[in-house]
Amino acid sequence: MLSVFSSPSRYTQGPGATESLGLEMDRIGLRGPVMVLAGRSAAAKLAETWRRTFAEAGMEFAVQPFGGECSHQEIEDVKDAAQRAKAAVVVGAGGGKVLDTARAVAAELGLPVVNCPTVASSDAPCSALSVLYNNQGVVVDYRVYARNPDLVLVDTKVIACAPPRLLVAGMGDALATLFEARTAVEAHVKNMRGGASTRSALALAELCYRTLIDDGLDALAATENQAVTPALERVVEANTLLSGLGFESSGLAAAHSVHNGLTVAPGTHSYFHGEKVAFGTLVQLVLEGKPKAKIQEVLNFCQQVGLPISLADVGLPSCEPELLERVAKRSVAKGETIHNEPFKVRPLMVLDAIRAADAIGQRWKLSH
Repeated sequence: MLSVFSSPSRYTQGPGATESLGLEMDRIGLRGPVMVLAGRSAAAKLAETWRRTFAEAGMEFAVQPFGGECSHQEIEDVKDAAQRAKAAVVVGAGGGKVLDTARAVAAELGLPVVNCPTVASSDAPCSALSVLYNNQGVVVDYRVYARNPDLVLVDTKVIACAPPRLLVAGMGDALATLFEARTAVEAHVKNMRGGASTRSALALAELCYRTLIDDGLDALAATENQAVTPALERVVEANTLLSGLGFESSGLAAAHSVHNGLTVAPGTHSYFHGEKVAFGTLVQLVLEGKPKAKIQEVLNFCQQVGLPISLADVGLPSCEPELLERVAKRSVAKGETIHNEPFKVRPLMVLDAIRAADAIGQRWKLSH
């Protein structure tokens, strides 16, 4: 099996980066007309900046509002809008589902795509895949594309002004990266790009984890004060770039599958992707029988920054046995990355790991 490492063509990060969007696109040969697929908050905050930056670069642009869910129907609707606008480039601006939709539309139309996350809530921006949901918020599909985004541009001043919970959710998503990467590498399975991991990808996953542990609490304090600090810059890079490259070029395992399983429980729908992944990480560590010291390190970090460590923390304070069984069964559905674990995983094993992780988290809260 060949080793495969993939990444966006260009990654730009810093305070006020949106002002340079048009010029950054021009530098890599991207020209208009541009269709910006924008979340409501992104459009409200950045419309005037887009007008200036695209005017400076001499590019026509149009804004398409995001419908709220990365679904098959939303992708079709945005494709129609892009074709009507005669778009030559698709720019996604907003959260992870906006960017997933922009990548899907660009891939289907054979257009370049630029991702401009306005929150650091997931590792989606740098990847060449999308997670599709139905209108009830349940994961239904993954789509993997031939190429990564042409440009990922991250404005840390915008990130700093977003709700702190979103940065914390991104830390939850990034928290899983190292543990899933190590599992995939040790099991000698294919990564998200269909090849073996490289040492570089695993090293980036390790740097991602160390950055969270070292800087997570300080970065959270920065966002609570809408301040851009070196700690925030490092954590935004970890959430966005390091986690994105680490998961895609090394691989996923149980943590993200448990997230997908949790989406069948309506009580979890008000919680962010990364929050559910954080609990999924704890479940994976239990499932794999990892040392107590490592589990405690993860519990301590999660409690410090406010990430879930129990079922109650993801909206399931008194989960009915039948519903928890459905969660476990969905976690091991065909094609799920939990099957990258180096042993055969069955629903009962996941159910037991979820219950045990929940009990461990509850005990940790009582004793700390």
